[in-house]
Amino acid sequence: MGFAKDFVWGAATSAYQVEGAVNEGGKGKHIWDIYVKEPGHAYGGHTGDMACDHYHRFKEDVALMKEMGLKAYRFSIDWSRVLPAGTGRVNEEGIKFYSDLVDCLIESGIEPYVTLFHWELPYEIYKRGGWLNPDIAEWFGEYAKIIAERLSDRVSHYFTLNEPQCFIGLSYLTKEHAPGLKLPLNDTFLMSHNALRAHGRAVQMLREYGKQPLTIGYAPTATMCYPETDKSEDIEAARQMLFSVPQDINNWTWNVAWWSDPVIFGHYPEEFVKSYESYLPEITDEDMKIISEPIDVYGQNIYNGKCVRMGEGGKPEIVERYEGFPKTAIDWPVTPECLHWGPRFLYERYKKPIYITENGMSCHDMVSSDGKVHDPNRIDFMAGYIKELRKAAEEVDLRGYFHWSLMDNFEWAKGYSERFGLIYVNFKTQERIMKDSAYWYADMIKTNGGNL
Repeated sequence: MGFAKDFVWGAATSAYQVEGAVNEGGKGKHIWDIYVKEPGHAYGGHTGDMACDHYHRFKEDVALMKEMGLKAYRFSIDWSRVLPAGTGRVNEEGIKFYSDLVDCLIESGIEPYVTLFHWELPYEIYKRGGWLNPDIAEWFGEYAKIIAERLSDRVSHYFTLNEPQCFIGLSYLTKEHAPGLKLPLNDTFLMSHNALRAHGRAVQMLREYGKQPLTIGYAPTATMCYPETDKSEDIEAARQMLFSVPQDINNWTWNVAWWSDPVIFGHYPEEFVKSYESYLPEITDEDMKIISEPIDVYGQNIYNGKCVRMGEGGKPEIVERYEGFPKTAIDWPVTPECLHWGPRFLYERYKKPIYITENGMSCHDMVSSDGKVHDPNRIDFMAGYIKELRKAAEEVDLRGYFHWSLMDNFEWAKGYSERFGLIYVNFKTQERIMKDSAYWYADMIKTNGGNL
């Protein structure tokens, strides 16, 4: 037993993090283009203006993907590169870039997986209220229609939104991400509802205008929960906590059920509605019908988890991490168990085939005196996490794994201070070097996990 023969091994990126060329090819501005220009918003005053210059170097990058043996590449499309004002006039140069990238991937035997939204909200849409404006569902639908018309003859795999927990929560509650605003709680709940409506409308438009049968999913994130022991009560405690209401209302977006129950079940979780009642917008049956437009697969970005046990009185409790608990360069805990229990709990609840749409770690990578990049920590991380994922693959319908990230890139508010890539990027010269982990991953893909 192990991974299915057709299991999809891939790597992922997002548009602003890798493309560069922010003032080229007719691209409009998005909120990150504006946000990073102000002091203090990104580490060291860094911007994504150049990033990895993937816009000009995508052929070189696809050649490296091919060398690695990737079966798939998950990338996002910059809404503002396709529609400079967010709606209206289509930018043909922008479409051509993505069309050429798709052709290059297919020629190299790599399946393209498109994410429609990975945080590049067009600035013109933002000025019209952004996620607060109910019309955003139609604007996003219009954008999805254009992508379906132009790319779906060759691209059959789509994810609508990437991590709404972040682009609502980190952007409008904790102010860490563009546009860096602290909004009233009522506004954030309205935004979440409009984001989910936009997701549903995009699904409808992809279905209606797709030129072949499409596989459509959604890619939220959250901290997973895993049990302290294999006792049934600890397993139940972890399951309960994973789908529970967050205790901190000022960080309420960081959860699973609010964002995924409506998409799969067509209603918000009852416990959440009771807890948040005073903040909620008007929610209509028509809204819920759009939000729950059927999807084919469920994506989840998983990086770490919390250890949970059943406490006294039958209430789940978090097990405190011991002193010196292992962590990555970005200070995230190393908890490989989350890649077993997370997919298992998600599949039990939502009964949809699962993709791990992101998983990876930031390391203190550097070019050694031999000209290579040795990253044993990342190899250990991947081996540990993917071993746990193999357990999940034997229990649930697991379709694929996308490593984050294909290459070092612009890590949002962290700028270029964090390196998540399988490929090292020298941001001064744009030289690429495959790290040891890239060669390890290539071997793992070849053996379908046989080298674990």
